[in-house]
Amino acid sequence: MDIYVRRGDSFWYYSNVFNVSLQLIIDSNRDLDPNALMAGQKVRIPGYAAVDYRIRAGDTLWAIAQNRKLQVDALLLANRNINPNGLYIGQMIKIPLRITWRIVQGKKNYDYAALTNDLNRLQSVYPFMQLPSIGNSVLGKKIPEALIGKGSKRVHYNASFHANEWITTPIIMTFLNDYLLAVTNKTSIRGLSMANFYNQTTLSIVPMVNPDGVNLVLNGPPEEEPWNDRVVEFNKGSRDFTGWKANIRGVDLNDQFPAKWELERARNPKQPGPRDYGGERPLTEPEAIGMAELTRRRDFSRVIAFHTQGEEIYWGFDNLEPPESEAMANEFARVSGYKPVKTIESYAGYKDWFIQDWRRPGFTVELGSGINPLPISQFDEIYEKALGIFLAGLYL
Repeated sequence: MDIYVRRGDSFWYYSNVFNVSLQLIIDSNRDLDPNALMAGQKVRIPGYAAVDYRIRAGDTLWAIAQNRKLQVDALLLANRNINPNGLYIGQMIKIPLRITWRIVQGKKNYDYAALTNDLNRLQSVYPFMQLPSIGNSVLGKKIPEALIGKGSKRVHYNASFHANEWITTPIIMTFLNDYLLAVTNKTSIRGLSMANFYNQTTLSIVPMVNPDGVNLVLNGPPEEEPWNDRVVEFNKGSRDFTGWKANIRGVDLNDQFPAKWELERARNPKQPGPRDYGGERPLTEPEAIGMAELTRRRDFSRVIAFHTQGEEIYWGFDNLEPPESEAMANEFARVSGYKPVKTIESYAGYKDWFIQDWRRPGFTVELGSGINPLPISQFDEIYEKALGIFLAGLYL
């Protein structure tokens, strides 16, 4: 919600009027100097929307504020040119409405359009969340990163490396929404204060690493050529893409990282296809390049890549993982009911590369159980188990 500075106003005053953390107001207005506000400047108040209200007989600003548990000055700030002593029947005013519900409704086929729509709506309500792009997909789609928090501990989560594992995206977006709700409304999740996490941790989330592939699985081949025909060719003539894991070029993005890539290459397909083809060399695909560049730039303390399925937590790579990885995996297992597994016969994955090059904790979490793509009917159960891991990734 936007308001406008009056002479003598301060962010501290707005924090008290709207009962919102001062830090969140500062972070929602990075273009303004909190110590040099000028009358007329626009200020974004996180966690609120301004809704229309038509004045009725007998209305006063005091009565309207009392009825909605607002301070009268909140109404004055939301209506910069209002005359509080000159209200008239039929007059339209704005009323600050505190957002206490989820914006993200993830129990649906969640494609790239759904993702971008939800991220934009979240940022409009929670402008302290930054939305940089890590780069573009093969088809030119921007790959967004959600960035939240002020802390020195840098944590990264990602989802939908694999196209037919797209349910990981609405799962992680639901957590993002719940985090934003809790930190703005000063509430907790499972007894944990999100405000503490906000101040201690910088959380990076890439909710859809592979947007072209997700759209292919959910919506079918793109209209543009050569891709419309090419993906069918890669798929051995079939237009059923439910088994497709790769990006639109038929490259498996989680076989693209320089962590014993040659071993994975030796045993996997040598041509583009729905799954397991790692390309002609590491880091050829723009989506994988974007993830690698992001990881180098942010210097994460730990990373968690969310996949499906199996309800397992993979935490090792070539015995290069640090000692704390096992204890962290065991805590993830405790809060989710999933099984911790030190290593599998797999190489060239994102978490493998992170462990190898940074010697820091990296994890692949396989959400849910069944056959990919998992049915949306599993959404609530998957989220309840994954929530413990999302939270533990912040407090460990």
